[in-house]
Amino acid sequence: MSMKVLIISDAWHPQINGVVRTYEHIRKELNAMNHQVEIISPANFNFIVPMPFYPEIKLVITPDKRLKRIIKDYKPDKIHIATEGPLGWAGRKYCLNNNMRYTTCYHTQFPDYIAKRFAWLPKPLYNIVHSRAVNAVKKFHDQSVNIMVSTQSLKDQLVKWDFKAPTKFLSRGVDFSVFYPSEKTILKDLKQPIALFVGRLSTEKNIEAFLDMKWSGSKVVVGNGPARNILENKYTKALFVGKKTGAELADYYRSSDIFVFPSKTDTFGIVLIEAIACGLPVAAYNVMGPKDIITHDYLGALDDDLSKAAYQAIEQVEPIKSVQHIKDNYSWKTAGKQFIDAL
Repeated sequence: MSMKVLIISDAWHPQINGVVRTYEHIRKELNAMNHQVEIISPANFNFIVPMPFYPEIKLVITPDKRLKRIIKDYKPDKIHIATEGPLGWAGRKYCLNNNMRYTTCYHTQFPDYIAKRFAWLPKPLYNIVHSRAVNAVKKFHDQSVNIMVSTQSLKDQLVKWDFKAPTKFLSRGVDFSVFYPSEKTILKDLKQPIALFVGRLSTEKNIEAFLDMKWSGSKVVVGNGPARNILENKYTKALFVGKKTGAELADYYRSSDIFVFPSKTDTFGIVLIEAIACGLPVAAYNVMGPKDIITHDYLGALDDDLSKAAYQAIEQVEPIKSVQHIKDNYSWKTAGKQFIDAL
């Protein structure tokens, strides 16, 4: 039986991030199952403002009336609220006021992101900021039919924080027509070996840890964001190439020797499984996301010392086994079925 599914998300094009990429693929998979999917985003509204610290992210001002009209016109069978921004809160309010069931997804560690902006505070005040942020996201998800989570570590965290709504797993996938092992085509003139970072250039991604780590070869940074100018001016020996997507991004994965993921605040990290799908080992901290994905030595290495993890990962990588592991465990088709089940 086909359904009309409405996804409400504060994050959408032209942004490129895990939320946007997840729902791009989920919509494609649901369409293939003959479900109709509509995505409400800031693009549907006239009154928007730049998000503090992230001017390329737009926040909707007073979305309630227009959102109500859109929902009534579309008449969805299921509503999914993807993000805890102004649109997400407005969608939650509409559903509760109209006795409509809805699901949510915990994509982003907002308590950590917010608290990181106040890292200069004394520890007790910092803890208060973090605690209040946790309470805010807890309230956002408290009436959800299901909270979709990407990993067991994330589920455990929500239980620890005393989230009451039940959880359902929503994994992530790889487009294997784009991300696959092949010959090195670029970066050949750089000093070898090449360590690669891919992601948003912002404070919470902890990119300095990658750029500061001891490394005998070259470091390449793929991505844009508010911290790019500062990082590029400070780390002049690293190569910053800007935003890359699709086949061009895959070339950077394949032409590198190690993928380094320095973030300690991500809930998953789609770039991790894309890198491995291209035959690239991963070095990361032993934290949520990496520890859920790097479950075998041949996939990479986890350590408090990123340099140690990087050299270790290069030594123990087995590309044939690692690529097959990703194919066996991370497909968007499976994620699409998980999404429908959670709805």
